[in-house]
Amino acid sequence: MSMKKGMLYGVGVGPGDPELVTMKAARILREADVVAVPDKGSGEKTALNIVREWTADRELLYCPTPMVRDKALLDGCYGKIADDICALLDAGKNVAFITLGDPTVYSTYIYVHKKVLSRGYRAELIPGVPSFCAVAARLNTSLCEGAERLLIVPASYEGVEECIDFPSNKVFMKSGRALPALRDKLEARGLLEGAAMVANCGMEGERVYESLKELEAGEGYFSVVIVKE
Repeated sequence: MSMKKGMLYGVGVGPGDPELVTMKAARILREADVVAVPDKGSGEKTALNIVREWTADRELLYCPTPMVRDKALLDGCYGKIADDICALLDAGKNVAFITLGDPTVYSTYIYVHKKVLSRGYRAELIPGVPSFCAVAARLNTSLCEGAERLLIVPASYEGVEECIDFPSNKVFMKSGRALPALRDKLEARGLLEGAAMVANCGMEGERVYESLKELEAGEGYFSVVIVKE
């Protein structure tokens, strides 16, 4: 077997504010031979925009990650990305794959990470500031105190009702098109007063809702709701 010299880094770049990129992430981006960039096909390169300060002269590898739930299609996409990255690693290049927030929290990157590891290559996760921590800070509140529990919920998937009814403080991520339905479910349980949200936290177009009662229309994908019991 040929010597696999390159290292893959899954780099969390935080929720949007470049000042929340960690010193370690910035160093790895400066030292990487290639920066892999998730490409959802919309033309927006949110993660890349956050780290342009450290990637201006880097070779870029665009990685198509369509916003669909077809597992077979996605697995094929992740396999192709792994092929491209492994070819670079075989050439002795270090690759930094940038991902919003933290790579261990609902990150598309983690599927590529697993594939590359399973092929016998070296890969490392670099933590980043999770969006829900930045949102709580923007709202000037805590996520949990003392014996309080915290439940993190992907709001656009099944099972939201049982999560809402679970006794804990809650973070609803990946709300997107499910936001109006989530708002209605919270209102039906009398929880709207204790629900707050930030859309596009730390990015251009940031919007803060101290209460979801203020929400009249839907928001985009980068919307995080915090519900305090």
